[in-house]
Amino acid sequence: MRILALDTATPVTTVALLDTGGAIYEAADTPPAGSRGHHAQAALILAAGVLADAGLAWAELDLVGVGVGPGGYTGLRIGLATARGIARSSAAALEGVGTLRALAEPLAGQTALALIDARRGELFTAAYLDDVEVLRPQVIAPDMLAGLLAPGAVAVGDGALAHRPALERAGHRVPPDGSPLHAVSAAAICRIAAAGGGGEPLALYLRRPDAERSLDGQPR
Repeated sequence: MRILALDTATPVTTVALLDTGGAIYEAADTPPAGSRGHHAQAALILAAGVLADAGLAWAELDLVGVGVGPGGYTGLRIGLATARGIARSSAAALEGVGTLRALAEPLAGQTALALIDARRGELFTAAYLDDVEVLRPQVIAPDMLAGLLAPGAVAVGDGALAHRPALERAGHRVPPDGSPLHAVSAAAICRIAAAGGGGEPLALYLRRPDAERSLDGQPR
């Protein structure tokens, strides 16, 4: 099965292709610190690039996988729209994979605590042991980290880097800064989808967008 996957839930745009022989071609666009990303410009360019690297045409895709969040509202909408467009134009199936699940996927055999910066002083988090969800996706304040999960997990993601001291005091291990474990990988979405772990391509926002909160007079 030929699977193209993409994720735009974080500022990084990540795209990967899994071909029938098991080879993975991956590319990413990492914006400057503080940027919300260049998803609209980067997603299709990166997808075309990995297809070219694999020597495949759009019409040869069997499945398109897309990260469904949680993450940035605008980024998720761009990713889902791009994935739907690719799937329709190539007559491929379309499946969604949780972004936190993809972040945890490389840590097979270990309890993975995935943490993504949700802005507004909050974190998106979930925890997994292989394919088992041991902590459902949710939004938390950083001061909840100490009692979130029993000690011994591996904490990954930009949220883990930002709150390393609190996580380590709680008995969790945080891989070194610069470790690829802290970045969402579209290759992980390919592997999850290939193993039958994909689902409906519906965004998991977990909270309302900034525009709606502003209309209600709530802080952004």
